[in-house]
Amino acid sequence: MRPITEAANRQRKIIQDVRDALVRASTTFSKDKIVAYQQAITAEKNQHARWALEIILENALVAEKNQGPMCDDTGIPHLFLEIGPKRTVSGELLYAIQEGIAEGLRFLPGRPMAIMGHDKQRLDQTGGLDPDPGAVAPAPFLIKQVDEDVLRLHILMEGGGPAIRGKVYRVFHQHDVCTVRDEIVRWGTEAVEQLGCTPCTLTIGIGRSHYEAAAMMMEAQVFGSYAVQSELEVSITEGVNASRVGPLGLGGGSSVLATFLKVGPQRASGVRIVCFRPCCCFEPRLESILLEASEH
Repeated sequence: MRPITEAANRQRKIIQDVRDALVRASTTFSKDKIVAYQQAITAEKNQHARWALEIILENALVAEKNQGPMCDDTGIPHLFLEIGPKRTVSGELLYAIQEGIAEGLRFLPGRPMAIMGHDKQRLDQTGGLDPDPGAVAPAPFLIKQVDEDVLRLHILMEGGGPAIRGKVYRVFHQHDVCTVRDEIVRWGTEAVEQLGCTPCTLTIGIGRSHYEAAAMMMEAQVFGSYAVQSELEVSITEGVNASRVGPLGLGGGSSVLATFLKVGPQRASGVRIVCFRPCCCFEPRLESILLEASEH
């Protein structure tokens, strides 16, 4: 009976670790994001915009202290799993991760958003709302092989506003990076004018297909850094900030805090498929954990 007990304990630890990680993702700013807000507050000349930045940062710090959601739109869980060469993923592990997500949504608590019923009822919402926050199903897993000998899970909580203002579309690059950059800046300028809950973090993936571009966008959210920005990322941020929409639409130079860009493999073609998400002032809501209980 001992091996069964040990296996059950490992399973339970994974569930608890995932639950706690979801709560942290939903309630906590990363250290580099806090610094980015502080720098934006210092640099902002518009007093109304500076006040908005201060209030957003204060809200986030209170949420972390109280372990409460930063936003009433607690989001849809999106899961990114890194797998090292000596690691394995079993059905039991995937079950434990999903159970941990459900427990985390109940503990947070998440906002009940799951629509019940068959396909048509879910589309037109006549199936009714499931009152259980844990019924909000996570998006399909995104899995990536890595050289590092780890089994690492990244949890992203994706809200509805950025999804409404995001897009996946083709750009005719004309053999010029500036053509792609200018189109992204145009999308970003339109998004910050419409989103409302700014400053944004623009997350962008460029791939060979819609699926690959979306996967690159998710990876950009996971590995993007406010402290380390490429020349192209800075150029996009500055281009959108020139709109002077500002935080919460109050004007100023802080429409965008940073840009996270991931360029995947490309094909010999006249187009690039670009996935663009204008993450709101609280996104990316991210937490990453090592699934230690699954180690050999």
